[in-house]
Amino acid sequence: MRAVIQRVGRASVCVEGTLTGRIETGLLVFLGVGRDDTQKDIDFLADKIANLRVFEDAGGKMNLSVHDINGGILLISQFTLYADCRKGCRPDFTAAAPPDMAQALYEKTIEALKQKGLAVQTGVFAAHMDIDALNDGPVTVLLDSRQTLV
Repeated sequence: MRAVIQRVGRASVCVEGTLTGRIETGLLVFLGVGRDDTQKDIDFLADKIANLRVFEDAGGKMNLSVHDINGGILLISQFTLYADCRKGCRPDFTAAAPPDMAQALYEKTIEALKQKGLAVQTGVFAAHMDIDALNDGPVTVLLDSRQTLV
């Protein structure tokens, strides 16, 4: 799984003009699911997202997690995080999970984050979404569950 995580002052998502998710201070997370992803990948990313210390403490250091500040998570599915652009100019998405598998793992990720006590809002899987965000910093972090040290 791959995630692009942005620290935000607020973020929202609309589908066909209808608001489907909104948070105030927290993390906007774009999540891509790969063909070989499993529960292990979900557990890794949910733990990292919940505990990632990207919010400032009283001393101005990034020492606090989204959980510490009672922030929200806006989780958006994004298969394009698996785009392979090494050949030509048209991205290849064959490394992305097929839609049924991706949706199941996306939904399990939502549940894993909620089980960690986080307030999770979402977009609509496979829909065209309009996302509005007020980036804070900006602070943007890339995570890939397959690029871990053991």
